[in-house]
Parts: sequence; structure tokens; C-alpha cells
Amino acid sequence: QVQLVESGGGWVEVGESLRLSCSASRSTYSFASMGWYRQYPNQRREFLATLWSNEIAEYSDSVKGRFTISRDHPNNTVYLQMTNLKVEDSAAYYCNAKPYGGPASQAYWGQGTQVTVSS
Repeated sequence: QVQLVESGGGWVEVGESLRLSCSASRSTYSFASMGWYRQYPNQRREFLATLWSNEIAEYSDSVKGRFTISRDHPNNTVYLQMTNLKVEDSAAYYCNAKPYGGPASQAYWGQGTQVTVSS
């Protein structure tokens, strides 16, 4: 059974940085990709970043240049380094893992970690 556990969320001020962690129950290379999404209250989950097993990273336009996705392979962990945070970055952040050879509906999700950016 795959488990993803996010951590690192919290309350920060505009312009500050925060690093979110996603701890996986197995190697992050055992998935086609790892990713980060966020969700505002009562809205659909929004794509932020994907890190493919070949180390290619993709970002949404809203976070490109500010957020960086990376992995710590020995510790089965994926990070989202968030810099120059804005009020609109306040949301619940979710870790995602997509398996090889399966539909998107088979993706795994963590329980989320809340980020609140205040001015």
C-alpha cells in the first residue's frame, strides 16, 4: 500500500520561503512521476509541478521561477521549495505520485498540508 505524507506547511509572511516535503513509502523512482498540487477552498485541485523519473521537471506558469521540485532519493522524499510567497499561494498543498502504465485515476495522494501566507 502506497502512502504519501506531506509536511512543512505553516504560516508565513509575504516574500518568505517555505519547503514542503513529501515522504513516500517506497522509492520515488518507482513512480512515473511525482508532483505537487494545491487546492483552494471549494475549488478543483490545481497542478503546480511534476518531476519525472528521468529528472525532467515541469511547472505551471503560476509558479514557474518561484517554486522548485526536487527529490532526495535515499530518503524517498520529494520537496517543493517555495520562494517569494504571495498571499494567493495560500492553499492546501498535496503530494501526488503517478504509477507506470496506469490511468490518472490510479494516482496516489497525500492528505495535504496547509500553507497560509499573510501580509
